Amino acid sequence: QVQLQASGGGLVQPGGSLNLSCKASGSLYSISGMGWYRQAPGKQRELVARITSDGSTNYADSVKGRFTISRDNAKNSVSLQMNSLKPEDTAIYYCTVTARRKSWDTRVYDYWGQGTLVTVSS
Repeated sequence: QVQLQASGGGLVQPGGSLNLSCKASGSLYSISGMGWYRQAPGKQRELVARITSDGSTNYADSVKGRFTISRDNAKNSVSLQMNSLKPEDTAIYYCTVTARRKSWDTRVYDYWGQGTLVTVSS
């Protein structure tokens, strides 16, 4: 059973910062990418940031320059440093992992965490 434990969400004032962390555990082999998605009430889920096995990163235009994604391969974890937070950043943030399950199975799977709530409000 694969589990993704996310933490770090909470209530913060506009302009403040939060750091989200996610650790993957279970039967995983060769993680190719880790990232964060978010979904606000009444809106579609969107990619916030993603980091691949070679260290390349992608960010949503709305968070470029404010958020930084990083990973610790040895710990199978990914973090999202969120600075200069805005009310429009309020959403449930979901950690995601893309990985193979077995060394002999070439298929890749996407795994999702339960999500952590980020609320930006004065």
